[in-house]
Amino acid sequence: MIPSTLTRRTLVGGTGLALTAFALRAHAAAGPDRLSPAAMQGDLAVLRRAYEALHPGLYRYNTPAQIASLFAAAEAATRSPLTLRAFYLLLSRCLGAIRCGHSYANFYNQRPSVAAALFEAPDRLPVDFLWLGEAMVVTADPYATGIVPGSRILSIDGRPAAAVLAALMPLARADGHNDAKRRRLLSVQGDDRYESFDIYFSQLFGRTAYRLTVEDPAGRRRTALVRAVTLAQRQGSAHAGVEATGAAPIWTITRQGDAAILSMPNWGLYDSQWDWRGWLDAAIDRLIAERVPRLIVDLRANEGGLDCGDVLAQRLIARETLAEDVDRLVRYRTLPADLRPYCDTWDRSFDRLGEGAAQVGARFFRLDRSDARIAPRGQRYAGNVRVLIGPQNSSATFQFADFVRRTGIATLVGETTGGNRRGINGGCFYFLRLPGTGLEADLPLVGRFPTRPQPDLGVEPDIAVPVTPADIARGVDRTMERALA
Repeated sequence: MIPSTLTRRTLVGGTGLALTAFALRAHAAAGPDRLSPAAMQGDLAVLRRAYEALHPGLYRYNTPAQIASLFAAAEAATRSPLTLRAFYLLLSRCLGAIRCGHSYANFYNQRPSVAAALFEAPDRLPVDFLWLGEAMVVTADPYATGIVPGSRILSIDGRPAAAVLAALMPLARADGHNDAKRRRLLSVQGDDRYESFDIYFSQLFGRTAYRLTVEDPAGRRRTALVRAVTLAQRQGSAHAGVEATGAAPIWTITRQGDAAILSMPNWGLYDSQWDWRGWLDAAIDRLIAERVPRLIVDLRANEGGLDCGDVLAQRLIARETLAEDVDRLVRYRTLPADLRPYCDTWDRSFDRLGEGAAQVGARFFRLDRSDARIAPRGQRYAGNVRVLIGPQNSSATFQFADFVRRTGIATLVGETTGGNRRGINGGCFYFLRLPGTGLEADLPLVGRFPTRPQPDLGVEPDIAVPVTPADIARGVDRTMERALA
């Protein structure tokens, strides 16, 4: 476990990655779990070679000189042996500086032994919470700590909550400078099997018990001594995240007044046996048959997955429509032979992703856009549609929100999404297996580049409804209320 005294400044700011002198001493202490400089620097060389050769968005937010400086700093930080935890943090910081929401040392793609060593310590904070700006606001108390929703955690073991957030932000993945997505990832809402906050907080500050300074909704302050919870306890309390592996539906459609509410918390249906297309078509057909005048689509907990939004859009549009106003660019025609041993994937056709693509400038190849249009299908639902969005939407749900923004087929309600209108990377992936340390890093292969200049931010709602501590304290969902109004 990393000593709590590392918390003041374990990693330096900017793109520099050198650990502080104290951190280096702590993680280079004698022991069998140290990684050798040769192993770490060899892996950094593989990472740099692969990202420079294959990553389409490497220079979207950084110059080549900044990327070179980034890797130089990482190499300098590995001149002495480090623990696996220290190197994982270093790797996460390095990938976070690229500012790509799909480039990180993926919790779910690590080897079981690595995941057990890094992600399963019994040191999770026993509350659910959201970061609202720099405020850490409790949203649920699943382990009966007595900290009521709407309370603010002001400090953890004497560290101001804002300082904890500042230490974690550079480790979180997000596109560009969309920090709302980073704050949402670093919240704990039961959306995922592994919570990003749990992973990074554990490695920097993890303990088996915590002293919290808490301010309740009435403004009263007190100290709360709480015991940490295990991974199994955290997963047992998950309330929004849904694992889509069976044949049972994971979406719901309910009625409230004259509106239907379609809740879609997850589009990660890669391993699902459920006929979600048929279910969605049947649901839309029922709304049309029953003449339901309004439809609310709730995507707020949904990061992305499959392009389920395209199927929904087919039932909402009146004419064939451009799916994305972007160029889809890749960096290579065929995978370089020296990288193939490290590039794992579910589809080896990615090894030839750029074959036949038109060259664009000195760096890119443009993929065919024959699938770039969405055509109407079946009877159109012509009622009033509102889509609830927020910072969790950063992949396929970001793309769907951007489609809604461009086409006006629905009204967007809630908060600005994750993702970035300057374009995101994804679609096809390699799982980069680093041979020296056994860690994995996700490597997206297709970059979406807008055909016209766009701002460095997510998709903004038509009707903005920010979440507030007062709403949480009262148990009020103002976004849903506004959509129903």
